[in-house]
This record gives sequence, C-alpha cells and structure tokens, in this order.
Amino acid sequence: MSDLSIRLDGVSLCYRLAKQRIPSFKEYAIHFLRGSLAYEQLWALKDLDLTVVRGETLGIIGRNGAGKSTLLKVISRVLKPSKGTATINGRIAPILELGSGFDYELTGLENVYLNALLLGHTRKEIIAKMDEIVAFSGLGDFIRSPLRNYSSGMQARLGFSIATAWVPDILILDEVLAVGDATFTDRCEERLRSFRQAGATVLLVSHNTSAVVKNCTRCIWLDDGRMKADGKAEEIVRLYMREHGTEPVEHEGGRVPAAS
Repeated sequence: MSDLSIRLDGVSLCYRLAKQRIPSFKEYAIHFLRGSLAYEQLWALKDLDLTVVRGETLGIIGRNGAGKSTLLKVISRVLKPSKGTATINGRIAPILELGSGFDYELTGLENVYLNALLLGHTRKEIIAKMDEIVAFSGLGDFIRSPLRNYSSGMQARLGFSIATAWVPDILILDEVLAVGDATFTDRCEERLRSFRQAGATVLLVSHNTSAVVKNCTRCIWLDDGRMKADGKAEEIVRLYMREHGTEPVEHEGGRVPAAS
C-alpha cells in the first residue's frame, strides 16, 4: 500500500441538470416554492475502478464528453463522487483548466505567489523558487505585466512552471502540452521525465495521442464515462485510433499505425 498513489473503487459521478431555463434568481425561487423544478441526471463517470502506483505516468484519452476532465477533478478532490470511494495519497499539483487559480488583474509575478500559495507552499519556499519559475516560463519582462495581456500559451507556460517548480507526489495535467510552442513542450517533457525518475505520479489528459505515447508508460481509454481499455500506452492508443480511424501517431520509437 505504500506504493499506492491513486485508487478508485466503483466511482460514479452524476450531474443534475435543470430541464427548464431559469434566467433569474427570482424565477428560480418561485419555481422552487411551487415545487416545479425539474432535473435530469447526467452520469459523467460510471463504476470506475482504477489503481495507479507511485512513479507511473498515466495517459487518459477519449472523445470530448467521455469524462476525462471530470475524472481529474475527482482525483484532485475538486468534485466528490456520487458513488464509490477515491483514495489519494500525497500532495497534488493540478493544472485542470487554463488560467485556473489566476487573477487576471494581477501581474504574472503576483500570480506566482497566489498560485503557489494555493498549492500549499509557504512564502519562503516561493521566494526561493521565484527565479527558477520565471526562467523556466521564458516570459522575460512579461512577468511584470497583468495576466490579462497574456496569450493562452503564455498562461499555460506560467501555470506549468509554477506547478512543477516543486516535485509533487501527483501532477495532473489537462491538455497543457497542447498550447505551448515546440521548444517549451520539449522542456515540459524533459521535466516530466525527471519527475518520473524522482518517483512522482503524473496523469496526462491529451487529445494529442503522440504526446501520450511519447510521455506515458500506461494509458486508459474512457468512453461515455466508463473504462473501455487499460494497458500500455502504445497499445491503447492503437486501439483508440483503430476505432476512430485517425492518422498514425508519430513518436520517438517510430509510428503507431492506424488500421486500414
């Protein structure tokens, strides 16, 4: 059990969606008092079992709406499962959405303090890492500009630089590698390799199957909230591509062929 990083047992998560459109709180209150509110259930995750050991780099693939981001939010303790149990061991550094934890009116430098504090680091620890964070992000003088002036790629670079300045027990990345330029992506992948060597667990959600094959030792395929396949990254990506008829994956070891 000391090597266990993540364990999900029968995890399901249900969203309640209002059937009628209610434009104001006043109308909501009227509907509520009349008992006329109607909801429908949307099961984003269904009976999910998953075990991840320390040091694994797990890729998560699937179509839009398959439950990938919801799964990461459950593991990050942002959402509580409707059914089942989620056991998470260790400190989590999540990058779930672009700009999450940022204040767009603050400068990049001020957002380093804000974001790192939210991740549980002390002011002394942040000061000690500040130069490294700024250098890794490659933002230069932009670090003193308000975040509202940043492009999506610059925001991702800053968020990744903060979250990975310290080696976390569990690093969670949701489509982060897709928004940076090629040079920064290479630096991110090098940092991920160093985390694996340090024994950190990494979860990577990406529609870029090449990134999954290149960076992950294991992969799971989610479909309609359920686990469809689990195994070696190359094999699961090949199965996924075969079903969806996509192009071959390029990676360092060669090509993962698409089915003819």
